[in-house]
Amino acid sequence: MKQLPISDLLRLAQMTTPTVYNGWSQITRADIAREGFNREPTQDWTPQLGPMVGYAVTVVIEPSNARHRSDNPDALRAYRDYVASFPGPKIVVVQDLDGEKTVGSMWGEVNATLHRAIGCVGTIVDGAVRDIDEMGRAGFKAVSRRLCVGNAHVHPVRWNCDVEVFGTTIRPGQLVHADKHGFLAVPAEDEERLLEAAQFMDRSEFETVIAAAWNRPGIAPGQIVADAAAAAKEFRRRSQATFSREGEW
Repeated sequence: MKQLPISDLLRLAQMTTPTVYNGWSQITRADIAREGFNREPTQDWTPQLGPMVGYAVTVVIEPSNARHRSDNPDALRAYRDYVASFPGPKIVVVQDLDGEKTVGSMWGEVNATLHRAIGCVGTIVDGAVRDIDEMGRAGFKAVSRRLCVGNAHVHPVRWNCDVEVFGTTIRPGQLVHADKHGFLAVPAEDEERLLEAAQFMDRSEFETVIAAAWNRPGIAPGQIVADAAAAAKEFRRRSQATFSREGEW
């Protein structure tokens, strides 16, 4: 699996997910109103760790169903071997078949620590997590629907497959960026220009629309509005020249 240089991933990890989205929206052929991002609310339980970026490793669980453990007792080891076989950084994306009625968490202090040791930087779970303080101390980011107190009958049902989380399908190996705002799952064809586009859009905003409004004491409000309009025009011109699109302004 081809990955971006680690230097690019580190730079992306310094950006918020909305900033990365701004760049992605200029280069993708996807529908930026319907694809790539969470359609349902998420909760970041470890915001102190900042954004995370990595390649998706996927698993499906059903904590309410005890049969999975007896039907496939070797699944846990096989799943962990799968996760360990891919280079990091990795984000474990978990589809919980119990949906909003989830009763157990795949994640706790032990599992988070183990996954961190094999190159995973965090998880996105459309069910629950627990032990969030311990997960944070392990440096393992946790984004989920809710919290819970137990693990119930958590056991891998299937893995290395497409999963649907928060109304969005994520494929194994897909580049994912996530923070307290939600997540962005980047199509493979958009990866190469993602950092360049995000940096361009961020820099262009600061040099135009933000500069026109930032800390201008003594300037009449009408003048600030006029300057902002001119700056927005310049922002659109730059975006059009670079991406053949006009950006958000």
